[in-house]
Amino acid sequence: QAQLVESGGGSVQAGGSLRLSCTASGLSFNDICMTWFRQAPGKERQPVATIDTSGGSTNYDDSVLGRFTIARDNVKNTLYLQMGSLKPEDTAMYYCAAYPWSRCFMTWAWSNYPHRGQGTQVTVSS
Repeated sequence: QAQLVESGGGSVQAGGSLRLSCTASGLSFNDICMTWFRQAPGKERQPVATIDTSGGSTNYDDSVLGRFTIARDNVKNTLYLQMGSLKPEDTAMYYCAAYPWSRCFMTWAWSNYPHRGQGTQVTVSS
């Protein structure tokens, strides 16, 4: 059974860093593109960053460009999101999602993904 499990969330002060992880099981990890989403209270769930199957192609939302880095380890079946220079507006539940295709697109909605995690909370205080 396919499963995605996020970890690494927590509380941090503005300007700090966190690294989120998403570990996959029951999936052919090398054959799935992946995306990090986030959802702040009262807002829609939005894509933050995507990565292709090889890890060689990434895309970011403008709000995190230059501060966040998405990466993957195809040996450990794990997706990462390194978050730096965190701001209070980064406070949200963060989710990972996977699609059995070489590349995911930032225009794809959460509902497009057949494999989705349960989320990890990130809280940034000022």
